[in-house]
Amino acid sequence: MPVPEWLRLRRDKNVQAEDASLWEKCPKCNEMLYRKDLGASQWVCPRCGYHFRMHAYDRINSLVDGDFVEIGTDILPTDPLGWVDKRPYKAKLDRDREKSKLSEAVVTGFATLDGFPVALGVMDFNFRGGTMGTVVGERITNLLEEARRRRLPCIVFTASGGARMEEGMLALMQMAKTTQAVQRFMADGNLFMTVLTDPTTGGVSASFAFQADLIVAEARAAIGFAGRRVIEQTIRQKLPDNFQTAEFLLEKGHVDMVVDRRELRETLVRLLDYAVDRSRLTPTLKAVPEFALQ
Repeated sequence: MPVPEWLRLRRDKNVQAEDASLWEKCPKCNEMLYRKDLGASQWVCPRCGYHFRMHAYDRINSLVDGDFVEIGTDILPTDPLGWVDKRPYKAKLDRDREKSKLSEAVVTGFATLDGFPVALGVMDFNFRGGTMGTVVGERITNLLEEARRRRLPCIVFTASGGARMEEGMLALMQMAKTTQAVQRFMADGNLFMTVLTDPTTGGVSASFAFQADLIVAEARAAIGFAGRRVIEQTIRQKLPDNFQTAEFLLEKGHVDMVVDRRELRETLVRLLDYAVDRSRLTPTLKAVPEFALQ
């Protein structure tokens, strides 16, 4: 898949040089995979179907028609509690920025999918384990409010280890904040979809991840709230082998469908076609407020 200019500009020029190996070993079937071929298959193992975790910008590139107008880049994390650990919180943030090439654990903006203008949020586990702190909560809330103003459908891809402990209660407050933003958005008759990717746990799963009109899960994704061992020790029972997988949640009625990543764009477009009147949507990305653009 060709790399669009918006993505090329956002990638560090040395990002490929830091990947010393040209091969990736599938953790499920142990097949050695050529990284370029793996990228072309959207980071899904062609032998066993294992879904590797995907960088936010690569995921956006696999979905959108062309341009992606990013918002929220001016909302950046601080150290509200003065967190003290083996490494200061600010040092952890700097390391994650360098490692992930992201400013925070979610990327938000506007794009089109097969001509449908949509608001799009994509979380990335590479930044602080996708944990939800004040910035993640604020960016997702802003995305929903702007999509509500423009009456656009909103799709959020989740990937999270829960609330960010370095921000304490301020991180937990984002559950209520995003929940209320979703309620306002949906009360106006707008379509909200979430796509649960591996892993989606903790405060994200307990808030906006499961509030959507349509809840889609990627194949074999780990989805839940507390960890498996915590639950087993609490209830003193052995849980099923497929517990907290996308397929298990589909069987129990907690998600609407489970989709292979290679079929995800087509599926989302079909759902938009069913649920949204294309003629009433704003056909341009330029309506995004200038102050919000990068």
